[in-house]
Formats: sequence, C-alpha cells, structure tokens
Amino acid sequence: MPSRKDLANAVRALSMDAVQQANSGHPGAPMGMADIAEVLWNDFLKHNPSNPAWANRDRFVLSNGHASMLIYSLLHLSGYDLSLEEIKNFRQMGSKTPGHPEYGMTPGVELTTGPLGQGIATAVGMAVAEKALAKHFNRDGFDVVDHYTYVFMGDGCLMEGVSHEACSFAGTLGLGKLIAFWDDNGISIDGKVDHWFDEDTAARYEAYGWHVIRNVDGHNPEAIKKAVEEAKAETAKPSLICCRTIIGFGAPHKQGTAATHGAPLGDDEIAATRKEIGWAHPAFEIPTEIADAWNARERGAEAEKEWDGMFASYQVAHPELSKEFIRRMAGDLPESFEDLAQKAIDAANAAAKSAATRKDSPVALNAFGPAMPELLGGSADLTGSVGTKWDQYELLCKENWDGNYMSYGVREFGMGAMMNGMALHGGIIPYAGTFLVFSDYAKNAIRLSALMGIRTLWVLTHDSIGLGEDGPTHQPVEHLAGLRLIPNCHVWRPCDTVESIEAWKSGIETKNAPSCFSMSRQTLPFMERTEEALANVKRGGYVLRDCEGTPECILIASGSEVGLAVEAYDRLTTVGRKVRVVSMPCTNIFDAQDAEYKESVLPSSVTARVAVEAAAADFWYKYVGLAGRVIGMTTFGESAPAGELFKHFGFTVEHVVEAAEETMR
Repeated sequence: MPSRKDLANAVRALSMDAVQQANSGHPGAPMGMADIAEVLWNDFLKHNPSNPAWANRDRFVLSNGHASMLIYSLLHLSGYDLSLEEIKNFRQMGSKTPGHPEYGMTPGVELTTGPLGQGIATAVGMAVAEKALAKHFNRDGFDVVDHYTYVFMGDGCLMEGVSHEACSFAGTLGLGKLIAFWDDNGISIDGKVDHWFDEDTAARYEAYGWHVIRNVDGHNPEAIKKAVEEAKAETAKPSLICCRTIIGFGAPHKQGTAATHGAPLGDDEIAATRKEIGWAHPAFEIPTEIADAWNARERGAEAEKEWDGMFASYQVAHPELSKEFIRRMAGDLPESFEDLAQKAIDAANAAAKSAATRKDSPVALNAFGPAMPELLGGSADLTGSVGTKWDQYELLCKENWDGNYMSYGVREFGMGAMMNGMALHGGIIPYAGTFLVFSDYAKNAIRLSALMGIRTLWVLTHDSIGLGEDGPTHQPVEHLAGLRLIPNCHVWRPCDTVESIEAWKSGIETKNAPSCFSMSRQTLPFMERTEEALANVKRGGYVLRDCEGTPECILIASGSEVGLAVEAYDRLTTVGRKVRVVSMPCTNIFDAQDAEYKESVLPSSVTARVAVEAAAADFWYKYVGLAGRVIGMTTFGESAPAGELFKHFGFTVEHVVEAAEETMR
C-alpha cells in the first residue's frame, strides 16, 4: 500500500512535469499544497468521478486558480474523464487543461477561477445555496441536501477585496459547511509577502465570525486530518484552516522562493526534485499501485448509490417536494411559466400605465415569484431604490433560512460572486440589484458569469443622467456600452412595463448567460404597439412606429429615449416625412437574430439613421454608420434636475428632429 507521501508526490510529479512540458505555469502551489489535497480528497471529499454532476457531491473550489495543475492532477488521479494525454497537453490549444480552471471545459471543475478572490467569494454563494436548499427540501430521515464546500486559497485571494466582502458575510450568515484552507506559504510573485501583507489574517477571520484553526503543518497529514475533523465538528461557523506550507515543496534549490511561483522548475531542478522526494519514475508515469490507491470511482459510485436509495424513498414519502427538487436542480422552469409571462405582458399592455421602469421589477416578480421558489433575490443595500422587493419578500438571514431575499450590504462585487456560486450550485436562480453606475464594482463577477455561461439576473437602476441631482459620480455614461461588450451578456434597457416584463422573462429563460436589466429612475410613458411589435419585443429590437413603404429615416432608441424618438416621429410625420422608430431594448439579442429579420428592421438601403440614448455615443455607430447621427453622451454628467440635464445635453425632440432632417438631406 503506497504511503501518503507517495500519493502526494504523484501530484507533485504530474504538476512539475506538465508545467515543464508546457514551458508555462505555476508549479509551486500544487507542490506546496499536495499533502493537504491528498488528505482532503482521499479522506473527506464526497464525490463521484463517474458522475461529476451528482447533486449531493461536495463542492471543491481552487480559488488560487493559477495552481491549476493541482486540480488537474487530482481529477486525473481520482478517476475523472481527464486522460494523461490531457495532462501532457496542459495549456495547449483545445485541451481540457487550460492555464486556469474553466467551468464547462474540464470534468470536475466547479467554476472558472482565474481572478484571485473570486473563487472563495463564489464558494460562499455555493454554501448559501446548500444551506437554503437543505432548509427547503430536507425532512426527518431525508437529508437530500447535505454536503460541504471546500476551498483552497492563497495569499492573493486573501488580499483581494472581494474575499473580504464575501467572507465577512459568510461569518454573519454562519455557514458551517464552508471550510477554507489557506496556503500560508509567505510567497507571491514579487517575493516574500511580509513586506506588503503582514496583517494577522487569522484574527481578521475570527473577527468575521469564522472558526479559525491556526498553525497547521501543511506537510503533516495527521495534523491536516485533525484540522479537517475539527472544522467539520463546528457547525455554526465557517472554518479557516491556516496551513503553513513551503511553496515548491521538494524542489531542493528553489522551494520556499518566488522562483517556483510562476515558471517551470527547469530540467535540472526537476531531476533534483525527483531525487529529493524519492520519485524514481519518468515524466508522467504513475505506478499502478499509486494510481489504484488514488482511484475514487468505486467509493464515489457507492456514495451516490446510497444517496439514490435514500432519494427513492424520499420520492415516495414526499412526491411533490422530490419533483420540485429534480426540476430545480435541472434548472428547468415550471410548466406554468409561459402562461404567467403572457398574462403579465397582456396585463401590462392593457393597463397602458406610465412608470419608472425600476418599478416594473416587482410587477415581474409578483407574476413569476409565487410559482418559482428558486428565485432568490437581494440588493447591495438599495432594496427600496432598485425595486427588487416583491409582495412575498422574506429576508433570508442567519436566523431565518426560509427567506427568499438577501440584504448583501454594500458589497456589490461580493454579491455578484456569491450569485455566481448559487447559480453554479444549482436549484437557485439568483437576482440582485444596485445602481447601474456601481456595476463597475461587480463587472468582473458579471464577466465571469458570462464566461461560464450561467444564469444570474442583475437589476441595474438609475441608468442615465435622468437620475438628476446626485451628479456625475452616480450618473452612468460608459456602463451600458461596457456591459454590452461582454460576450454572452444580455443587456436589456426597457422603455416601459411591457419591455421590462419581456426582459425578465428572457433573463429567466436564458440558462446559459447572465442578464442585466437597466432601469430608469424617472417615469417613462407607456408605448402602444401593434400585435406584430408586441410579438417582436423578445427579439431585442423591433419596429415600434412605421410609415408606408420604405422609410426616409430610421430613429433608433432604447429605454427612456424611446419616448423621445416617438415624439420626434410624430413631428416628422406631421410634415410629411416617412420615418420609422426602432426600439432596441437588447442589442445583444437583436444582434443574434437572423440576417433576414435584422434587415427587415434596419434595411441596409436606409442610411439616414439617428440613434438616441443617454449613454456613451460611440457604441451606436455600429447601427447608424458613418452617414448617421448619434445623440448620446460624450462627457460625464452634471448635478441638476433631470429635465434640465436632458435639455443641456441635447436630449430634446427638437434636437432629434434636427438630426433626422440633416441625415435626410
């Protein structure tokens, strides 16, 4: 039977060999954390390599994602569908072993971890999902949801602000099944961290409300095992296990230095390491007895089989709950969803009510929420302002895990990363709100949700200079363009309640992308529509007003400026001009339509075009071309009442009419 040292050295060897072959990567952290990983994966981690999507698996998060060869080694050795050839192709085009772990690319990788700090913050969301779902679904004798979230993280993760936001909240929530391992090796890319990171991290986490286990020898398997057992025994607090390690452990001339952090060890040092750790095997060769000892397929299948038996009994005892669990974990919508959406849209159309679009979110939530307990809302301390509260609002907190709404505090980035964790866990569709201008704080989390292709819903209000007196610090200018430029991110800017409900419907239906709803603070007029226009709202852009025959000019607008375009249309039509108004609530979805539809809305023969949006002007030239005009923002805003600001920056009917006339000359 191989020793624990032999098992850990298999990880070290694969990691240093793969990095060397790629001539790129980070061997130090995998070599330093190999002993911790061996104990966790072989003694504690509940998973099934043959079914990486098993609902009740423990979640493992490598927050220090640069140490990717650590997780790739673990996945390969324990029996996941990750071949030795993929290990050899580390960091190469088309391989399943990219430079940082990528969700959806490598079996067993729970989330994309590249930007430091987001892994631990996302893991907090996973732990929230586990606890909330356990409260909802578990019954006496049936612990359907019962697993841990384990996190490996380094000094970089602990320095990044997002980890502070999320870990502070994790302590407040008392997430007892969240266990994090700090790779306390004292080294980052620039060298010894004590010159720039000398705080008492353990004391900080204790102040957060965490259970902290200090000074664990990260190369002593018995000490590591004891620490994990202690952490699992603490059920009321998340745990931080502070593991003292040596980066690049086993490399005799480079261990303990930044030289092992972000570069291959080199052939000579690898040869010396093999001798130092007693690994007398060629590159990429794992002896059969070590491979067999690592293989977790049999015990993983047994664990899942045991859970399956329990769940079969649960289905008999609680048939409705079990059906709901299966539906929610699959990410499917209730059968009534389409009918609910249509009724809400029809009601909004019949009411023909003018409203600030930030007030439309409760309308949508009241329509969908009663049938969708998976909707878990929240805001960054702006609930009343952003409109994320609905009739069945109930606060989820440490004292009440039956709630459906989280007050995240002023933690936009942490909120976004936690939402990603909830979506990745499954069983929850997270939504939350803040002001559009503060999406900057959360941009990296939104970007990762788009990169991973997961469903998160963002309510981003106060979306232009229309918010008025708060001034340029709070008036978004470039934010819509920035969000729209994120691949696979759906950005909606509705002009009235009908478009708002359609935006929510689209966001909920879209499993593989985040959606951002840009909502106004000011009241916007209701837009009357033909049946054809009503049916085409979902296509992201559609003809709202039209003329007979081919138009001389097309006015394109979104959100609060659609009403302005319609007023300009009325004036131009009165004087005999043939004009079309295109409402463009979601450019991302419109761009994805077929060429025939896009040509029907924006015929290429019509070059006289004017785009109107109280946001960055440059974005709109893709639709109007060099012959067109854009009425938009090219500077920051000002502090003044909204009406004065719109006049000052040229958002007037007169200016739109003038611009249209110029394009038609």
